[in-house]
Amino acid sequence: MSEKELGKKLNKCFADTAVKIGAGLGLGIVFSVVFFKRHTWPVAFGLGSGLGMAYSNCQTDLRSHYLHHSNTIKEQ
Repeated sequence: MSEKELGKKLNKCFADTAVKIGAGLGLGIVFSVVFFKRHTWPVAFGLGSGLGMAYSNCQTDLRSHYLHHSNTIKEQ
């Protein structure tokens, strides 16, 4: 994997992480205020869920260079 390709993937990962953490934080705050009488655990759960999804997406994206997809393997 070239340095340029790695840079693009890392930039995509950072942007995806920011979006997912922001969405998790926002949903956590809304659920905390509306449904759970201002407890803090929905906010922490939302942040953790966003971070976990972003990590999983980044891990998959960075490993995709090394995976063989079934449509690219020619039958012999």
